Amino acid sequence: MATITLKGKPKPAKTRNAEGEKRAPVRGRGVANPRTTLAKAKAERAEREERFQQAKQERNTRPAGPRDDRPGRPGPKPGGFNPERPRDERQSRPGPRPGGFNPDGPQQRGEPFRRDDRSDRPRDDRQGRPGPRPGGFNPDGPPHAQRAQRGEPVRRNEHRDERPADRPRDDRPPRVDQRRVANRGPNFEPPRPQRRSNPAREVAPEDGERLSKRMGELKIASRREADDWIAAGWVRVNGKVAVLGQRVGPDVQIDIDPAARNQQAQLVTVLLHKPIGYVSGQAEDGYEPAAVLFQPQNRWADDASGIQPNAGHHRNLAPAGRLDIDSTGLLVLTQDGRIARVLIGDDSDVEKEYLVRVEFIGLPGTEPVAEGVLPNEALSHNKLALLNHGLELDGEALKPAKVSWQNEHQLRFVLREGKKRQIRRMCELVGLKVVGLKRVRIGRIPLGHLPVGQWRYLSPWEKF
Repeated sequence: MATITLKGKPKPAKTRNAEGEKRAPVRGRGVANPRTTLAKAKAERAEREERFQQAKQERNTRPAGPRDDRPGRPGPKPGGFNPERPRDERQSRPGPRPGGFNPDGPQQRGEPFRRDDRSDRPRDDRQGRPGPRPGGFNPDGPPHAQRAQRGEPVRRNEHRDERPADRPRDDRPPRVDQRRVANRGPNFEPPRPQRRSNPAREVAPEDGERLSKRMGELKIASRREADDWIAAGWVRVNGKVAVLGQRVGPDVQIDIDPAARNQQAQLVTVLLHKPIGYVSGQAEDGYEPAAVLFQPQNRWADDASGIQPNAGHHRNLAPAGRLDIDSTGLLVLTQDGRIARVLIGDDSDVEKEYLVRVEFIGLPGTEPVAEGVLPNEALSHNKLALLNHGLELDGEALKPAKVSWQNEHQLRFVLREGKKRQIRRMCELVGLKVVGLKRVRIGRIPLGHLPVGQWRYLSPWEKF
């Protein structure tokens, strides 16, 4: 037959101590110390300050008496100097002095050592050292050195005043700082830096180009990735391991180690719907960069890439292109230098599509437009043609663009270049003011249904 034992209900924890003050809640076993209140802390601090001031006042008002009569120092120090003791009794160590040996001296006989005992033997026989003691007194030295040996004060640079009058001085000319252009003579030639010979770099510039640049042109990797691969020994030129800075000709064979390809396959690209108020690159003027939105909680639920996030995806993640702080739309963040070169390289030809909401304000010196006229009616066909081709920015002609009306208030821009605030400046040249800008496509990658402030990975099968 089973027996059931009921345990008593545990007693509730006490919430106040003996002084009636509240205690901190119980954490684990035992009770934590009560939390100090602000008033109690101030009172303890005032009490410590008062004790410190009292001790300081006692030290200042203490009468100054003889050194030996001060409290804590009763009499002379044991074993210390006593002027009332005879000279011969001051040395408490009988026997020879450490470091010296004299078979006929008083120390070997156990007699007390006296300083006068050293005067009865020659200097060279005292310590077994022939000649004067190094660094010791030299009777033939200069006067200032003799005074220094006797313990007398010596003035600074006194040895210069004792220099013989017939001593010859240097006839060298004063030093001249050749780094200053004014001190250089007419035939001055700066020293040339020494160059270390490297057979791999001995190809003349006209006979080849840098290996990293050649790999970037062949779209094998970006120049930065190429330098990293070369430093790791993953690149071979005509069967030989390449070195940094190597120049190659047009007909060389470049082989890449599979380890470099595996590392490149692990690089990720992020597609972000940037909201207004975030900058594309580094933080500036108190605004945060768009990369701070690359967090697990902001990932789009419909991301079909199948890539699992990890901490390494945040390393070397940089924006491939800019988007103004007051603009929204698709922004690309990538670790892959090849994608960055495709999107923002000098020879980039990728289309970027924008939807631009505008208002017609007219050009200076022209007649104002009547109120209620829509922008698509106010803008003439000639101005629309200029937006497509014929405008200049910073003294440079713009590449042809595709500009058309999306509706009465919106223009559709398709550009193949990305100058700073290009669309806004183009609209100002024809009398339009941009009130909203959104990037909806880069190459073959559309923004789609990606919500504002969320991101997704670029899938392995997607290409710009």
